[in-house]
Amino acid sequence: MLYIIPTPIGNLADMTFRAVTILKDVDLILAEDTRTSGVLLKHYDIKKSLLPYHQHNEHKVTERLIAELRDGRKMALLTDAGTPGISDPAFFIIRECIKNDIPVECLPGATAFVPALVDSGLPINRFCFEGFLPLKKGRHTLLTALSTETRTMAFYESPVRLLKTLLQFAEYFGEDRQCSVSRELSKKFEETKRGTLKEVHDYFSAKTIKGEIVIVVEGKK
Repeated sequence: MLYIIPTPIGNLADMTFRAVTILKDVDLILAEDTRTSGVLLKHYDIKKSLLPYHQHNEHKVTERLIAELRDGRKMALLTDAGTPGISDPAFFIIRECIKNDIPVECLPGATAFVPALVDSGLPINRFCFEGFLPLKKGRHTLLTALSTETRTMAFYESPVRLLKTLLQFAEYFGEDRQCSVSRELSKKFEETKRGTLKEVHDYFSAKTIKGEIVIVVEGKK
Protein backbone atom coordinates (compact mmCIF):
# COMPACT_ATOMS: atom_id res chain seq x y z
CA MET A 1 0.00 0.00 0.00
CA LEU A 2 1.14 3.52 -0.79
CA TYR A 3 -0.42 6.26 1.33
CA ILE A 4 -0.47 9.84 0.07
CA ILE A 5 -0.32 12.02 3.18
CA PRO A 6 -1.22 15.74 3.14
CA THR A 7 0.85 17.80 5.56
CA PRO A 8 0.18 21.22 7.14
CA ILE A 9 0.77 24.28 4.95
CA GLY A 10 1.97 26.19 8.00
CA ASN A 11 0.36 25.39 11.32
CA LEU A 12 1.53 21.96 12.50
CA ALA A 13 -1.73 21.49 14.41
CA ASP A 14 -3.51 20.97 11.08
CA MET A 15 -2.09 17.44 10.82
CA THR A 16 -4.91 14.87 11.09
CA PHE A 17 -5.01 12.10 13.71
CA ARG A 18 -5.34 9.53 10.94
CA ALA A 19 -2.27 10.82 9.11
CA VAL A 20 -0.17 10.57 12.27
CA THR A 21 -1.42 7.03 12.93
CA ILE A 22 -0.53 5.88 9.40
CA LEU A 23 2.92 7.49 9.50
CA LYS A 24 3.66 5.60 12.71
CA ASP A 25 2.58 2.34 11.08
CA VAL A 26 4.27 2.36 7.64
CA ASP A 27 7.64 0.77 6.89
CA LEU A 28 9.11 3.71 4.96
CA ILE A 29 8.34 7.40 4.48
CA LEU A 30 9.15 9.04 1.14
CA ALA A 31 9.84 12.75 1.62
CA GLU A 32 10.28 15.59 -0.86
CA ASP A 33 12.72 17.16 1.61
CA THR A 34 13.83 14.97 4.51
CA ARG A 35 14.78 18.02 6.59
CA THR A 36 11.33 19.61 6.28
CA SER A 37 9.53 16.33 6.91
CA GLY A 38 11.92 15.58 9.77
CA VAL A 39 10.66 18.62 11.67
CA LEU A 40 7.07 17.44 11.28
CA LEU A 41 7.87 13.87 12.29
CA LYS A 42 9.83 15.00 15.34
CA HIS A 43 6.90 17.19 16.43
CA TYR A 44 4.63 14.11 16.42
CA ASP A 45 7.28 11.74 17.80
CA ILE A 46 7.30 9.61 14.64
CA LYS A 47 10.49 7.58 14.28
CA LYS A 48 10.60 6.03 10.81
CA SER A 49 13.14 5.67 8.00
CA LEU A 50 13.05 8.54 5.50
CA LEU A 51 13.96 8.32 1.83
CA PRO A 52 14.28 11.44 -0.38
CA TYR A 53 11.69 11.38 -3.17
CA HIS A 54 11.43 14.44 -5.42
CA GLN A 55 11.29 15.55 -9.05
CA HIS A 56 15.03 15.07 -9.51
CA ASN A 57 15.20 11.41 -8.47
CA GLU A 58 11.70 9.98 -8.89
CA HIS A 59 12.50 8.30 -12.23
CA LYS A 60 15.60 6.66 -10.74
CA VAL A 61 14.13 5.21 -7.54
CA THR A 62 10.51 4.43 -8.41
CA GLU A 63 11.20 1.03 -10.00
CA ARG A 64 12.91 -0.18 -6.82
CA LEU A 65 10.12 1.23 -4.65
CA ILE A 66 7.48 -0.52 -6.75
CA ALA A 67 9.31 -3.82 -6.24
CA GLU A 68 9.35 -3.27 -2.47
CA LEU A 69 5.67 -2.35 -2.45
CA ARG A 70 4.85 -5.53 -4.39
CA ASP A 71 6.72 -7.47 -1.70
CA GLY A 72 4.28 -6.14 0.88
CA ARG A 73 5.96 -3.04 2.31
CA LYS A 74 3.78 -0.12 3.34
CA MET A 75 4.97 3.36 2.39
CA ALA A 76 3.80 6.94 2.85
CA LEU A 77 4.60 9.88 0.57
CA LEU A 78 5.02 13.38 2.00
CA THR A 79 5.78 16.67 0.30
CA ASP A 80 6.94 19.84 2.03
CA ALA A 81 3.42 21.19 2.56
CA GLY A 82 -0.09 20.41 1.37
CA THR A 83 -1.30 17.42 -0.62
CA PRO A 84 1.29 15.54 -2.71
CA GLY A 85 0.49 15.73 -6.41
CA ILE A 86 -0.89 19.27 -6.23
CA SER A 87 2.04 21.19 -7.78
CA ASP A 88 4.31 18.65 -6.01
CA PRO A 89 5.78 15.21 -6.82
CA ALA A 90 3.43 12.20 -6.62
CA PHE A 91 1.88 11.61 -10.05
CA PHE A 92 4.67 9.37 -11.37
CA ILE A 93 4.76 6.89 -8.50
CA ILE A 94 0.95 6.83 -8.23
CA ARG A 95 0.70 5.98 -11.94
CA GLU A 96 3.28 3.20 -11.56
CA CYS A 97 1.46 1.78 -8.53
CA ILE A 98 -1.79 1.66 -10.49
CA LYS A 99 -0.02 -0.09 -13.39
CA ASN A 100 1.25 -2.72 -10.94
CA ASP A 101 -2.06 -3.18 -9.07
CA ILE A 102 -0.62 -1.70 -5.88
CA PRO A 103 -3.29 -0.01 -3.74
CA VAL A 104 -2.97 3.76 -3.36
CA GLU A 105 -4.87 5.77 -0.79
CA CYS A 106 -4.83 9.58 -0.59
CA LEU A 107 -5.90 11.00 2.76
CA PRO A 108 -7.94 14.20 2.87
CA GLY A 109 -6.07 17.18 4.25
CA ALA A 110 -4.42 20.53 3.71
CA THR A 111 -4.20 22.14 0.26
CA ALA A 112 -3.38 25.84 0.09
CA PHE A 113 -5.69 26.87 -2.74
CA VAL A 114 -8.86 25.70 -0.94
CA PRO A 115 -8.81 28.19 2.00
CA ALA A 116 -7.59 30.90 -0.40
CA LEU A 117 -10.58 30.30 -2.67
CA VAL A 118 -13.01 30.38 0.25
CA ASP A 119 -11.41 33.52 1.75
CA SER A 120 -11.47 35.34 -1.60
CA GLY A 121 -15.17 36.10 -1.50
CA LEU A 122 -15.38 35.29 -5.20
CA PRO A 123 -17.81 32.70 -6.62
CA ILE A 124 -16.36 29.20 -6.16
CA ASN A 125 -19.25 26.94 -7.12
CA ARG A 126 -17.13 26.50 -10.26
CA PHE A 127 -13.40 27.23 -10.44
CA CYS A 128 -10.19 26.16 -12.19
CA PHE A 129 -6.82 25.56 -10.55
CA GLU A 130 -3.80 26.52 -12.68
CA GLY A 131 -0.98 26.04 -10.15
CA PHE A 132 2.27 27.76 -11.12
CA LEU A 133 2.26 29.51 -14.49
CA PRO A 134 5.02 28.63 -16.99
CA LEU A 135 7.97 30.96 -16.41
CA LYS A 136 8.61 31.58 -20.12
CA LYS A 137 7.57 29.12 -22.81
CA GLY A 138 3.81 28.85 -23.05
CA ARG A 139 3.06 31.69 -20.62
CA HIS A 140 1.65 34.08 -23.23
CA THR A 141 -0.45 31.33 -24.82
CA LEU A 142 -1.90 30.26 -21.48
CA LEU A 143 -2.70 33.79 -20.30
CA THR A 144 -4.38 34.53 -23.63
CA ALA A 145 -6.55 31.42 -23.24
CA LEU A 146 -7.39 32.26 -19.61
CA SER A 147 -8.44 35.81 -20.54
CA THR A 148 -11.82 34.36 -21.63
CA GLU A 149 -12.16 31.88 -18.73
CA THR A 150 -15.48 32.48 -16.95
CA ARG A 151 -14.73 30.44 -13.83
CA THR A 152 -12.84 31.78 -10.83
CA MET A 153 -9.12 30.95 -11.26
CA ALA A 154 -6.56 29.97 -8.62
CA PHE A 155 -2.79 30.21 -9.06
CA TYR A 156 0.31 29.56 -6.97
CA GLU A 157 3.11 32.14 -7.07
CA SER A 158 6.39 32.95 -5.37
CA PRO A 159 6.96 36.25 -3.51
CA VAL A 160 9.62 37.38 -5.99
CA ARG A 161 7.28 37.02 -8.96
CA LEU A 162 4.02 38.24 -7.41
CA LEU A 163 4.15 41.84 -8.68
CA LYS A 164 5.12 40.82 -12.21
CA THR A 165 2.33 38.26 -12.33
CA LEU A 166 -0.29 40.73 -11.08
CA LEU A 167 0.82 43.20 -13.75
CA GLN A 168 0.49 40.53 -16.43
CA PHE A 169 -2.93 39.54 -15.14
CA ALA A 170 -3.99 43.19 -15.39
CA GLU A 171 -2.65 43.30 -18.95
CA TYR A 172 -4.44 40.13 -20.11
CA PHE A 173 -7.57 40.20 -17.93
CA GLY A 174 -8.06 43.94 -17.36
CA GLU A 175 -6.87 45.91 -14.34
CA ASP A 176 -10.40 46.18 -12.92
CA ARG A 177 -10.82 42.40 -12.63
CA GLN A 178 -11.45 41.41 -9.00
CA CYS A 179 -8.85 39.28 -7.26
CA SER A 180 -7.57 38.08 -3.92
CA VAL A 181 -4.02 37.36 -2.79
CA SER A 182 -3.49 35.12 0.25
CA ARG A 183 -0.09 34.55 1.83
CA GLU A 184 1.24 32.73 4.88
CA LEU A 185 -2.01 30.76 5.17
CA SER A 186 -2.50 29.21 8.64
CA LYS A 187 0.64 30.95 9.93
CA LYS A 188 1.08 33.82 12.41
CA PHE A 189 1.23 36.54 9.74
CA GLU A 190 -1.55 35.17 7.51
CA GLU A 191 -2.93 37.86 5.22
CA THR A 192 -5.54 38.10 2.48
CA LYS A 193 -5.83 41.24 0.35
CA ARG A 194 -8.87 41.68 -1.90
CA GLY A 195 -9.62 44.23 -4.61
CA THR A 196 -9.00 44.87 -8.27
CA LEU A 197 -5.80 43.59 -9.85
CA LYS A 198 -4.48 47.16 -9.87
CA GLU A 199 -5.41 47.81 -6.24
CA VAL A 200 -3.83 44.58 -5.02
CA HIS A 201 -0.69 45.18 -7.09
CA ASP A 202 -0.32 48.69 -5.68
CA TYR A 203 -0.83 47.37 -2.14
CA PHE A 204 1.91 44.76 -2.39
CA SER A 205 4.28 47.03 -4.31
CA ALA A 206 4.63 49.08 -1.13
CA LYS A 207 5.40 46.04 1.05
CA THR A 208 8.10 43.46 1.61
CA ILE A 209 6.52 40.28 0.26
CA LYS A 210 7.16 36.99 2.06
CA GLY A 211 5.59 33.56 2.29
CA GLU A 212 3.81 31.12 0.01
CA ILE A 213 1.19 32.84 -2.12
CA VAL A 214 -2.15 31.93 -3.69
CA ILE A 215 -3.72 34.31 -6.22
CA VAL A 216 -7.45 33.99 -6.90
CA VAL A 217 -8.84 35.89 -9.89
CA GLU A 218 -12.44 36.50 -10.92
CA GLY A 219 -13.52 34.89 -14.18
CA LYS A 220 -14.64 36.93 -17.18
CA LYS A 221 -18.22 38.14 -16.83
